[in-house]
Amino acid sequence: MPPARVFPVSIQMKEAIISLPHTTYSVHTGASLLQQAGSLIRHRLPKARRAAIIGDETAMSFHLGTLERSLNDARFSLIAHSIPSGEAHKTLNTVSEIYTLLLSNKFERSDVVISLGGGVSGDTVGFAAATYLRGVPFVNVPTTLLSMVDASVGGKTGVNMPQGKNLVGAFYQPELVIVDVTVLNTLPQREFVSGLAECVKHAIIRSPELFTYIESHVDQILNKDEQVLTSLVADNVAIKAAVVMADEKESSVRAHLNFGHTFAHAIEKECGYGTYLHGEAVSLGIVAAGYLALKRGLVSQAELDRTEMLLSKLSLPVRSSVLPDKAQLIEAMYQDKKVQNSLIRLVLQKNIGDCLIVNDATTHELAAAWDYITAG
Repeated sequence: MPPARVFPVSIQMKEAIISLPHTTYSVHTGASLLQQAGSLIRHRLPKARRAAIIGDETAMSFHLGTLERSLNDARFSLIAHSIPSGEAHKTLNTVSEIYTLLLSNKFERSDVVISLGGGVSGDTVGFAAATYLRGVPFVNVPTTLLSMVDASVGGKTGVNMPQGKNLVGAFYQPELVIVDVTVLNTLPQREFVSGLAECVKHAIIRSPELFTYIESHVDQILNKDEQVLTSLVADNVAIKAAVVMADEKESSVRAHLNFGHTFAHAIEKECGYGTYLHGEAVSLGIVAAGYLALKRGLVSQAELDRTEMLLSKLSLPVRSSVLPDKAQLIEAMYQDKKVQNSLIRLVLQKNIGDCLIVNDATTHELAAAWDYITAG
């Protein structure tokens, strides 16, 4: 596939265009974009009369007022509704609550549903928008780094089931994504750092240049320098956009974005959602997959060490002392939605900037990878 478009470093708004056979939409990235959200949405949806802002409680408490003022200026009639924060509430019950809200307010197909919050909000509200009246316009306004660089781009929506994560959902592309890096100043540092795991993931599977950029800007990133963050997020969005345009429904290369995630989903499920934040679990998954790649001769020890060093500098975990028994974790991997014909599909890196998919990992290899991230 062609290399991802890399935007020049600038504090100005950047636009990534995602063009698919059935739709084209933009991802706008920059500082203080919440104040421009109303005009951006109005330009995209000139006939929309009403907007429902639905988001997690934390994001709504910080940013609802700014977004409401912007939408009022753009002549939208508004309703707003908070949903509980956290992965535990990414359920069909929450979706049903959103349906009730929209039905009671007689929302129509021309009205717009806006998610304000992190990946849980975007996935849940997006799934409700995809299925209410068989689909209403949806705008994603992510407020966490994790959702900015990953969950908000690409059209995956859905909720968790007791049996596993994201087992019920739909591909449903938004009308628009508005990424305001300024809101990251209200994000707790642990959650901010969690999102950096997805940035490292994108670099490992697609861009050695991005990997080097992150290595050389660790301090500015951790201090939330707006110019560096704008560049970092825009480059990650460009990588994600290129992958989505090449493979919207995950029939081939989009599966590369699952690097580290098969291990991570098992960690989240078996440890209980919240013990590890998603990005923390992904960080451990990157290391586990990296070790498996090392043992297969796909990467050198120096490359694995370099990956672990960067994750550690970003304050992400590379080892865990609280994981359940490895047999339990391996069983959870077999319940992952990416399992095909009872074979676990894993993404393994080939050096930094390249990867491949395998489906022949043995139980012995998986056990060794789990042992590696629980050792020492």
